[in-house]
Amino acid sequence: MLEKSKQIRNTFYEEANKANSIQELAELRDSYFGRKRGLLTLLMKQLRDVTPDNRAEIGKELNELKLELESALERMKGQLEVQVLNDRLASEQVDVTLPGNRRLLGHAHPLSQVGNEIEDIFYSMGYSIEDGPEIETPYYNFEALNIPEHHPARDAQDTFYVSDSLLLRTHTSPVQIRTMETRRPPLRIICPGRVFRHDNPDATHSPVFHQVEGLAVDEGITFADLKGTLEYFLKAFFSERTKVRFRPSYFAFTEPSAEVDISCFVCSGKGCRICKMSGWIEVLGAGMVNPAVFNYVHYDPERYTGFAFGIGIERFAMVKYSISNIQHFYESDLRFLEQF
Repeated sequence: MLEKSKQIRNTFYEEANKANSIQELAELRDSYFGRKRGLLTLLMKQLRDVTPDNRAEIGKELNELKLELESALERMKGQLEVQVLNDRLASEQVDVTLPGNRRLLGHAHPLSQVGNEIEDIFYSMGYSIEDGPEIETPYYNFEALNIPEHHPARDAQDTFYVSDSLLLRTHTSPVQIRTMETRRPPLRIICPGRVFRHDNPDATHSPVFHQVEGLAVDEGITFADLKGTLEYFLKAFFSERTKVRFRPSYFAFTEPSAEVDISCFVCSGKGCRICKMSGWIEVLGAGMVNPAVFNYVHYDPERYTGFAFGIGIERFAMVKYSISNIQHFYESDLRFLEQF
C-alpha cells in the first residue's frame, strides 16, 4: 500500500501541473477524493484489510498524503483565482484618458416651461399658487361660478361627466371658489392645472389642456387694477414693446368682462399671416368678479370687489413660439421637443 500511495502522489502532481482552470482542479479533486471512486479514498478503504501491526504506520502515511494533496489543491486554486482576476482586470481595464460618451440630457416640456414662467411672474407680483381636484362637483365647476343649471356650458356635449354628481373640471376656476371658502380678503391667487373639455382633437383643440386662472379680491379693486396687472404680465412674458387692448365680452362669472389682445410680435401690428392681417392676437379672457359669485362664498359684495382672468398655457406657448398645431405638444416627437 505504501508503494501505491507513492504512485498516487506522483500521478497527482503530474495531473495537477496540467490543470489550467478551476474547473479542471475540481475534476482532479473528485478523481482523488470522490466518495465512491476517488483513488485515495479507495486506497484508504483498504486499510481494513491490513494487519494490525502495519495498520498504524500505513494509516499515518495515507493521512499525511491526504493532507498534502488537499493543501496542494487549495494552493493551486488560489493561484488560479488570482490569475483569472488579473486576466479579467487586464481585459476590462478602461483608459480613463479617453473622452467619455456623452448622454443626451432631458429638459422640461415646453408646456412646463411656459407654465413655470407664468407662475414666476405672478409670484413676483405677490400672488400665491393654489391647487385643487381635477374631479369636481357641478356646484364648484358651474353653480358657484354663476353658471345656472340649464346654461349651455353644462351640456354633456362640452363636459366629461363621471356621474350625475361628478365631472372632470372644465376650468380651474373651482379652485378659486374653494380658496375663497376658506380664506378671507385680501386675496391674490393663481390656479394652474389640467382641465378637460369634450373637444375633438384638431390643430387648435384638445380634450385635455392646461390653464392658469387668477383671482384678486380686496376693498377698492377696480377695472384699472385688472388692466394694470395684465399689461404688466403680458409685457413681462412677451416683451416690453407689446401693446395690449381690451374688447368687451361676456363670461357668466365676471361683469364687466373682456377679451384681451396683444399686438402681433411678428409684424408689430401691421398685419401678417400670424395675426390674420388684423395686427392683434387674442390671448386671454378677464373681467371683474360678478357680485353673484361673492354671495356663494359669503363675501360682502358691497365691501369687496375683485377681478379674475384665465390663461391657456397651450395658447401662450403657441403664440410665443409660432406653433400652428396644438397636437405637437402631446405627440412626444423628440424632433419637436428638442427645439425648446
